[in-house]
Amino acid sequence: MPQVVMTYPNGKYKVLTMSYDDGKAADRRLVEIFNQYRIKGSFHINSGLLGKGDRIPAAEVANLYKGHEVSAHTVTHPTIARSPKEQLIEEVMKDRKALEQIVRYPVRGLSYPNGSYNNQIKEMLPYMGIEYARTVHSTGNFAIPDNFMEWQPTCHHNQNLLELAEEFIHLHKSQYLYMFYVWGHSYEFDLDQNWDKIEKFCRLTSDRDDIWYATNIQIVDYIHAFHRLQFSADSQFVYNPSAISVWLSVDGDIVEVEGGKQVDLTHIGIL
Repeated sequence: MPQVVMTYPNGKYKVLTMSYDDGKAADRRLVEIFNQYRIKGSFHINSGLLGKGDRIPAAEVANLYKGHEVSAHTVTHPTIARSPKEQLIEEVMKDRKALEQIVRYPVRGLSYPNGSYNNQIKEMLPYMGIEYARTVHSTGNFAIPDNFMEWQPTCHHNQNLLELAEEFIHLHKSQYLYMFYVWGHSYEFDLDQNWDKIEKFCRLTSDRDDIWYATNIQIVDYIHAFHRLQFSADSQFVYNPSAISVWLSVDGDIVEVEGGKQVDLTHIGIL
């Protein structure tokens, strides 16, 4: 029986993803930095607050965040663990609908407003089309979450960001998969006058051959695609029913299993 394990796309074993909330004006500068260094981010937006104060107007959203992910953050940013379930449903579904009309793709992620959630909310979200939800509880590590409805980031950008970046880029044991997940609010860089920190971070972590740069939902989709793979009982061959490719390490060789294809893992060829 071949030894088969999942890798990230193209055999990579590290992934970097960024997550920023509220859709305020400082996102313009942050997106520009991400684009310069080819870093991918997910931006969690309150549709009911668009254009108010210093928030990005609705007309700008699709173009500004192109190439990144627009995700839900509820319509009005309530503390949802204290809200009736009827309000929770309204806040999430109305936010999804409004954002989808702007960006013209399904909005399937969420970050918990005010970091507020409970078990009931985690159980309800999948019925509202939400496939992941980010908390504000940083782990300080690079682990893949067990539950995407309680996705705990590695760190806020003010929590040892550069030290963790140095640790991340020097990880070398490819028998493990690593995920570096950074969260925050772009306006905090204005308040703290430390835009140089995120620019240095992006410069340090960009364009590395062993890192996959992905949005939050791309990671979720990829891992779900791996779990949907249909292996023979002896792992001699595998069928991929998903639309996207999944990469495997088979006895140390990197194998791409294209969407809709079956691959013989003993001879590494298309059946």
